[in-house]
Amino acid sequence: MRRILVTNDDGYFSPGIIALGRALEPLGRVTIVAPQTEASAVGHALTLRRPLRLEQVSEHVYAVDGTPTDCVNIAIDEVLDGRPDLVVSGINRGLNIGDDVTYSGTVAGALEGALLGYQAMAVSLKSTPGEWDFEPAAGVARALAAILLEKPLPNRTFLNVNVPLGPVTGIRVTVQAKRNHITQVDRRLDPRQRPYFWIEEAMDEWEPHDQSDRQAIADGLVSVTPLQPDLTDHKALTLVDGMTRGLVPASFAKAGPTS
Repeated sequence: MRRILVTNDDGYFSPGIIALGRALEPLGRVTIVAPQTEASAVGHALTLRRPLRLEQVSEHVYAVDGTPTDCVNIAIDEVLDGRPDLVVSGINRGLNIGDDVTYSGTVAGALEGALLGYQAMAVSLKSTPGEWDFEPAAGVARALAAILLEKPLPNRTFLNVNVPLGPVTGIRVTVQAKRNHITQVDRRLDPRQRPYFWIEEAMDEWEPHDQSDRQAIADGLVSVTPLQPDLTDHKALTLVDGMTRGLVPASFAKAGPTS
């Protein structure tokens, strides 16, 4: 029987991961290993400065007091009885599109699976002011998971899937959107007049692109973006080669004091 590892960044108790696990059960043996508490926006963080605890919550459901990346590694080394055939992260409460994938713990769970050599996918659902309905997104995840199990992606490639609200009317293969993202640090004082800070968004303007993940969601379509961990800007290699060609070891000598 195929082994399917499910994780997320909202915690093992999230309705999204429960719906995802249930949807994937017809495809294989599903094991959930997810953070003990919410770990949103932790990116691809790996815990190295403290020990991690693993707790079995119920049959095939485990909690780790760490990040989604921690969960994937501990699941593969300590929980599963063999290599996973598929790693699925989600269903996240809120989209993970465009540049935001760099912050996303949901995407990081799938990224870690891909880095370790497994088929992987992240699934996110657009935020709603009302009741969450994860079933359409879970159905999308099941359909795509079935395809990945039969027709694997190239090594180190994984899918980032974002689902709009309402019934699924179509699907589009997309690229990451780009935006002008500016954060604002809000400085406040506690009752003892010691400063503390909130990081907030000050600007969130998206660049238009007909093939972007953001546009697909705006058009009411499921967005499926193939991602890979290679961040090399291949178009800039020649430029940077020209910038560094004249450097010699003497260039790296410690600069003397300035007057």
